[in-house]
Amino acid sequence: MKDCNQCGKCCIKYGDGALSATQDEIDLWEIFNPEIFEFVKNDDIWFDPISGQKLTRCPFLEVESNADLKAQPPTQTKYTCSIYQNRPEDCRHYPSLIAEMIRDECEMIEITDLDKPIRAQQKLDILMQDSRPPSGTQR
Repeated sequence: MKDCNQCGKCCIKYGDGALSATQDEIDLWEIFNPEIFEFVKNDDIWFDPISGQKLTRCPFLEVESNADLKAQPPTQTKYTCSIYQNRPEDCRHYPSLIAEMIRDECEMIEITDLDKPIRAQQKLDILMQDSRPPSGTQR
C-alpha cells in the first residue's frame, strides 16, 4: 500500500452530497469556524451560501499549485483540503475498507494488496489509526 498521493478521487467522488457532518461538528463550525458553517443548510453540508443550492463538489477541495509547470511529463494534479483539521468525520474515516478503495480506484492500492487483501486491510488500519476513533467508538 502506497501513501496517499493526493489524487483527489475520494473527495471528488464523495464531496457531491455523499458526505454528512454530525450535529456536534455543525455546532462547532457555527461557533468556531463560520467560514465552514456558511456552507451548511438545514444541518446538511455543502450548499452555496448565496444561492442556497446544493454544491456538486466540496467547496474546500483545492488544487495544489504546481511549482514546476514546465515539468515533462506534466506532474499529476494534486488536491488539498483547506479545512483538513476541521473536516467532517466522514472524511476522516475514508478509506476504511480495501474493497471500498478498489471500488473507488484509490491510487494507494498496489497489485500486491489485491493478492493479499487481509494483510492490506491490516496495513490500511495502521495507516488510518490517527484519523479514526479508538476501537469500540466507531459508528
